[in-house]
Amino acid sequence: MKKPIYLDYNATTPHDPEVIVAMLPYLEKHFGNPSSSHWYGIRTKNAVENARRQVASLLNCQPDEIVFTSGGTESNNYAIKGTAFAHRDKGNHIITTQIEHPAVIEVCKFLEEHGFKITYLPVDEFGRISVSDIEKAITPRTILITIMHANNEVGTIEPIEQVSELAKERGIVMHTDAAQSVGKIPTDVNMLGVDLLSIAGHKLYAPKGIGALYIRKGIHPAKLIHGAGQERGLRAGTENVLEIVGLGKACEVAKRDFQKNISHMKAMRDRLHNGLRDKSKDIRLNGHPEMRLPNTLNLSFLAIDANMLLSEIKDYVAASAGAACHSGGVEISYTLKAMKIPLEWAKGTLRFSTGSMTTEREIEKAIEIISDAVLHIRQKEENV
Repeated sequence: MKKPIYLDYNATTPHDPEVIVAMLPYLEKHFGNPSSSHWYGIRTKNAVENARRQVASLLNCQPDEIVFTSGGTESNNYAIKGTAFAHRDKGNHIITTQIEHPAVIEVCKFLEEHGFKITYLPVDEFGRISVSDIEKAITPRTILITIMHANNEVGTIEPIEQVSELAKERGIVMHTDAAQSVGKIPTDVNMLGVDLLSIAGHKLYAPKGIGALYIRKGIHPAKLIHGAGQERGLRAGTENVLEIVGLGKACEVAKRDFQKNISHMKAMRDRLHNGLRDKSKDIRLNGHPEMRLPNTLNLSFLAIDANMLLSEIKDYVAASAGAACHSGGVEISYTLKAMKIPLEWAKGTLRFSTGSMTTEREIEKAIEIISDAVLHIRQKEENV
């Protein structure tokens, strides 16, 4: 059986061929511990520092503002818990949104159990936060605002620049989870104005299990992992050299091919959307029509069960559902709930996400497969 067409790049990306080539020497030959002072250690230490420069270049920051982690989840934990515990003497209030990734929401729930107050702000029908709502939520005890740069489900881009400006005026630390946005839209930390920014390698064609956290100079989150002095004493543990090299190369490629990749992903996304809209009736776009990631297409098919549709296409197209069926009924994603998508639409939601490797031929075939599956399900429902 041929592999299904992959339209789930927001879940994870394939390894870029250049990333694999860059990593191979550190799998096959260069095995030294970067903390060792001999030739073997110096070789890998230099590789780690080169990767740090590559990541910093993509974000337009200084290399010593980059700390390597095990992925976006750890980066978020370090940014949020680290800031909370470091600033506990100043206050205990944190502001976030109702549509954050679990790697933020669950961290905030943990902090609530340890005496912190969390405000989970609502979003509008497009999944976008209101800056005025944030301003109203700020109290003298607010120490951190953490808001994702772009939503993983619907792709809506949040007004991080305006929120950062507000945070700076009030002396509040600003963090953004940029796992979905790095490599897809500009993530210049100085333009965004953030103090902390999280990266997940496997969202931009690097391996799983590697990430980074940007920490602006002057920001000092409390350490979460204690041990030796790796990462300038900020994150203990022998460095994952192989994957750090991969992340560095992925960031270099992302910067080099930035405009080309954006144009390609957007063209593939829009071609898929237009093709499905032409062939199927009763389709709704979720997320902001303009302020949205160039690769993300979240669609609801009226009166169709998302998991039934996924089951129909699973051997041919790989995508994600926005709703799950259980014995007690349909469970809608909390992002769609926060956006107040009506149940009859929400339960039929799929997320398609394109990537730099998506081809026109794949999109045309996917349009045919998905639209045929929608028609087939609707015909069966009519005949019941």
